[in-house]
Amino acid sequence: MANSGVQLLGFGLSLIGIIGLIVGTILPQWKMSAYVGDSIITAVATYQGLWMSCAFQSTGQLQCKIYDSILQLDSDLQATRALMIVGIIVSICGLGVACMGMKCTTCGADDKVRKARTAMTGGIILLVGALCAVVACSWFAHNVIRAFYNPFTPVNTKFEFGAAIFIAWGGSFLDVLGGAMLAASCPRSKQVSKYPKSNSPRSTSGSNKEYV
Repeated sequence: MANSGVQLLGFGLSLIGIIGLIVGTILPQWKMSAYVGDSIITAVATYQGLWMSCAFQSTGQLQCKIYDSILQLDSDLQATRALMIVGIIVSICGLGVACMGMKCTTCGADDKVRKARTAMTGGIILLVGALCAVVACSWFAHNVIRAFYNPFTPVNTKFEFGAAIFIAWGGSFLDVLGGAMLAASCPRSKQVSKYPKSNSPRSTSGSNKEYV
């Protein structure tokens, strides 16, 4: 059974991971324009995220535009957005469940086995949420790489990885570590002794004698 220090460390890593997932999901730098080819134009840098696209000019001006319609987006972007939202919600729920089962909390302190099982359940839920985020980031990265090396993609529309996808990746891996530490709170099965416990000590025969 994991001690309270391991549980606190897992809780902290999971909390930082969830914050990283939220920040990475909001930021628009999931992919940025790649300057390849003979003619390199650095006047405008284009960023695209899950919710908006931005253009950063050399003068320091940043212009962002939120996607007008969800139905106009490609299916890969919609799936990535959905997986990230599901991962964040599931991770937050898992963190709440694990918090109730930690040794440092007073919720259900009478039954230590039940608390350990609650913390283990919260860790497993955190692992599921982190897995959703890892799949979303990896899927998005695969599509960026495939479009970059596609010979039919115009040079001025090629993109490479932005900072937001690395933040989301880091948050998901921290979520995995924290969930694994909390899932290690599985209670051990009680060992049954091979020899039955002895009854009360035998009474001496002399104590039962009656004296006349």
